[in-house]
Amino acid sequence: MVWNSFPAFPEKVKLAILVGNPSKTEPFIVRVKVPNGEKIMPHSHPEDRIYTVISGVFYIGIGTEFDETKLKVYAPGSVIILPGNTPHFHLAKSGEYVTQVYAIGPLGLDYLDKQFDPRFKSK
Repeated sequence: MVWNSFPAFPEKVKLAILVGNPSKTEPFIVRVKVPNGEKIMPHSHPEDRIYTVISGVFYIGIGTEFDETKLKVYAPGSVIILPGNTPHFHLAKSGEYVTQVYAIGPLGLDYLDKQFDPRFKSK
C-alpha cells in the first residue's frame, strides 16, 4: 500500500488508493491515515460514504462547527454510513487512526470555511 499526500487534507494526513479511481464516476476504496492530534475541520463530501475503522480510534462529529463535545467514538471494526453532503469533522484524539472509505466517485471534499482548506493556503 502506498500512502500519499492529498491536496484537500492537512499535510500530515495520508491517503492510499486500494480500488478504483476516486476522480472518476466509479466505485472506489481508499484508506485514510490521520496522525495523533490532527484535526480535519468541518467539511462535506457530495458522495455517500461507508467508513470502516481499520486501526486506532475514529472520532467523527456531525455539524457545521468543530465541537469536541459532538465527537462520536468508533473502535476498530466499526462501520459508519455517512450520507452525502453531511457536514462533519474529525479528530485523532487518542492516537493515529486508519479508516477505509468506500464510495462512488468522483470524490469531493468541500470545507465549510475555506480558511481551513489546504488547497487555498499559500505554500
